[in-house]
Amino acid sequence: MKNILFWFRRDLRLHDNAGIYHALENGRAVHCVFVFDRDILDALPSKADRRVEFIWESVQELGQLLQQHGGALTVVYGRAVDEIPRLAVTLAVDAVFTNEDYEPAAIARDQHVAASLKQANIVFQMFKDTVVFEKDEVLTLAGKPFSVFTPYKNAWLKKVTDAHLQAYPVEACLSRLAPPTNRLESAALPSLQRMGFSATNIKSLVPCGVSGAARLLDDFADRMADYKDTRDFPSVKGVSYLSVHNRFGTISIRELARAAHAETKKRKNIGAETWLAELIWRDFYFQILWHSPHAATRAYKPEYDALRWQNNETLFAAWCEARTGYPIIDAAMRQINETGYMHNRLRMIVASFLTKDLLIDWRRGEKYFADHLNDFDLSANNGGWQWAASTGCDAQPYFRIFNPITQSERFDPQGKFIRKYLPELKEIPDKYIHAPWTLPPVDASALGFTIGRDYPAPVVDHAVQRDKALAMYKAIR
Repeated sequence: MKNILFWFRRDLRLHDNAGIYHALENGRAVHCVFVFDRDILDALPSKADRRVEFIWESVQELGQLLQQHGGALTVVYGRAVDEIPRLAVTLAVDAVFTNEDYEPAAIARDQHVAASLKQANIVFQMFKDTVVFEKDEVLTLAGKPFSVFTPYKNAWLKKVTDAHLQAYPVEACLSRLAPPTNRLESAALPSLQRMGFSATNIKSLVPCGVSGAARLLDDFADRMADYKDTRDFPSVKGVSYLSVHNRFGTISIRELARAAHAETKKRKNIGAETWLAELIWRDFYFQILWHSPHAATRAYKPEYDALRWQNNETLFAAWCEARTGYPIIDAAMRQINETGYMHNRLRMIVASFLTKDLLIDWRRGEKYFADHLNDFDLSANNGGWQWAASTGCDAQPYFRIFNPITQSERFDPQGKFIRKYLPELKEIPDKYIHAPWTLPPVDASALGFTIGRDYPAPVVDHAVQRDKALAMYKAIR
């Protein structure tokens, strides 16, 4: 039996946590640590970052849970590559356990930590927890990674069993948690202010921690059957709102997949099947990035690196600042700017608009989302943007270009979502809410509404830009 240091990362929970279960099963005393990693935090563009506060709140709750079971959580503000080896030596542990992270920067960090620990004769061991299936676990019959989602999904569903989704019985071995120690200078949770961050509105937007995740899952369980019919409409409460909890592991992916899989087996539940497919997309994008790390910075399909984006700075600023003159685009951008959340259907629409209407490199939109989304996850964000830009695996064809007006009419038919985020358009009749520049002058005059004064004129003509986009893509084919 060993003394073990367990390193929490994107798994901020005790329940059904693979890595801490293995630590507790193999250790006689398990110390727990979380690092507010300066290599990540120092690079953030804003010091009012909702994600940092979400993590802070969730780490605080995690620490309280550990205390209730006789353990403690050491929380450090520093560079993980330095702090983990230092703590391991200070606590005289035999091993450091953690759950695996599949992003290129995380892989490099873990290699650095493993090398430092090896010099101190300390074992470094990682476990699968973030996904149901990882790396090479779901392959084609030829032993190759899938690059198309539907065959991957079918293979995933064929492979999965109840055992894959079974919860790790962490609660049965919590007695092996190491009690608080005086060998550390300080183990207290540093304040946001000490780390240079300020409070945000995150707690008014989403419940934090494992308790918040549990409440959201309970709420969604009653709506799961309707998911397929409601998920595409941003003004309807149709999605789970669990994405940020999925991202930071305040709930287990096995618990989510188990809930959906159980419903699909029990009865024909199209909603549960559709939601399970969304969870499988997540595994799919993780394995894509693991097998093709070049996609983190370049087109998954290398030929699309030759696209000649126009990258007009004025148009990019209008997109970022919700001034494009297309209500569905601007409402979606206000949503992300004000809340750090954007409905998934809207993510597709605004991504298509940036790349195929404004002709701006998908990487610029990807970075904007990375800077602003509460649930930012490199693999899913990259996969979604490359899907929209037609540069990725199993992407939409380059000639499929969303019309922002018809998308708006289809998915926000009464303009409820638009009016929520664009109150300056609240008096515009439903018939014109999707394209307010078409409002007849007599009606505009009666409302005291003027395009260009009360709301921007469209920054581009969709029909014209569509032709330009087609020409840009055809030029490299």
